[in-house]
Amino acid sequence: MKTTAYKSISKNAMSLAAFVFTLITGSADAQNSYKIKTRVLTETVSKMTRFEVKEEQLSEFKKTLSGYVSSALASKSNIMAEAFYDQNQSNVLWLIERWNDKNQLKNFSKGKQAESLQSLNEKLLKNVPKTYYLKDLEPLTKEQWRTTAKKEDKQLVIMLFVDAKNGTQQNFKDTYHTAMPQFRSEPGVVTYQLSEIEGDDTQFVTYEKFRSQDAFQYHLSFPPIKPVIEFLETSIKNPPFQNGLHNLIEFAPLTRE
Repeated sequence: MKTTAYKSISKNAMSLAAFVFTLITGSADAQNSYKIKTRVLTETVSKMTRFEVKEEQLSEFKKTLSGYVSSALASKSNIMAEAFYDQNQSNVLWLIERWNDKNQLKNFSKGKQAESLQSLNEKLLKNVPKTYYLKDLEPLTKEQWRTTAKKEDKQLVIMLFVDAKNGTQQNFKDTYHTAMPQFRSEPGVVTYQLSEIEGDDTQFVTYEKFRSQDAFQYHLSFPPIKPVIEFLETSIKNPPFQNGLHNLIEFAPLTRE
């Protein structure tokens, strides 16, 4: 005959087994959820296109490119879209965009605004557009990408192309991995992103959006940037690194807080 104590132990053992089973299945569900989120993240498309436009056609092309940006931002599958001209070459335009995945970008590319932009390429451009596909390191969320400068800010956007010496690229990524949270916490920083250019793991591009020239100057004297500057001064293929700098002037969408 089973004693009361035996029954109590059996009951507790069954409860423990149920708890363990729930924990295991719950953990499996969590892992599957993590895998799904990771898969979606890796499928995100980061794309940058450089257009060199004929001077006399610049106004028409900028208007069409602005329409493309507005239409892209209205799409649920879009993460961000912005258009700039290069301060030192006003006829050089940049389109920077990110999408949830390749299929959604492909579908958008069949739309009216994308087709309008494509139809102007042959007529208004000096040469074939240069497209860069990027792998974002320390990637931002859609909400972070949609953060904007304030109306009273005098926004400054800096883009830096970095061609690292072979064998130093991991050091470059590690240096930025350490510094990035501190850069993004600066009060004058709106957006800060480092990306690897797909097809060559020695080539990178930074995208840095500041609230003002003063905020950028503060960034240059910010102690965490020192290892980054040291790398740029010693470990790139074609110094000085300032040759890779581009000062970008936004013309679409010009959204402000």
